[in-house]
Amino acid sequence: MAHEYKLEFRTIGSFFDEIANEINELFFEILIADDFSEETLQILFSKKNRIILKLKKRDFSLKTFKSILNGVLVQDTDNVTDSVADFQYVTEERPTAAECDDLVFANILVKHTKSNAIVLAKNGQLLGSGTGQTSRVDALKQAIAKAKSFNFELKGAVMASDAFFPFSDCVEIAHAEGIDAIIQPGGSIRDKDSIDYCNKNGMRMVFTGHRHFKH
Repeated sequence: MAHEYKLEFRTIGSFFDEIANEINELFFEILIADDFSEETLQILFSKKNRIILKLKKRDFSLKTFKSILNGVLVQDTDNVTDSVADFQYVTEERPTAAECDDLVFANILVKHTKSNAIVLAKNGQLLGSGTGQTSRVDALKQAIAKAKSFNFELKGAVMASDAFFPFSDCVEIAHAEGIDAIIQPGGSIRDKDSIDYCNKNGMRMVFTGHRHFKH
């Protein structure tokens, strides 16, 4: 059975012909890059029904708008992308380098997920997400159920939350599933409850200070 992949390139300049030939060894339906040489295009178009897109440079709006009854809501665009340099290490144990990579990855995904949102990830792969739930616990349970429906192993995965944990319940549920590294904005009056639970159970938690709450 053929697997379908989508690959995105944002490298400066043209594709190299060698890369195009390597791409042709797999099935890629859509390719996007800043530019393509004529030689590269000939190679890429040798595959039937392939879609080639050229990336346009544009400035994104600093404001977002949402219509409501008799009006419009205006807010600043969430342009924050947290990196490891932004981490606030709040537990006794720090995440490993591999966990830090997954925490950054999961945090990017949760930023673009409808609130309340939880994302579970491991080794650069999304395992499950809980989106648009009425509580953070519901979002976590949805993410866990989704991951298990695909038989993904949650032990060693990381968890990202788009807003702070008002209680330690999400941390406790995650730990029961083998998830011991967590990223969240912090800022709850009961942050200490979650931090204390992590310290008692050998978990790692980092704060970003940036709330990615999306409706």
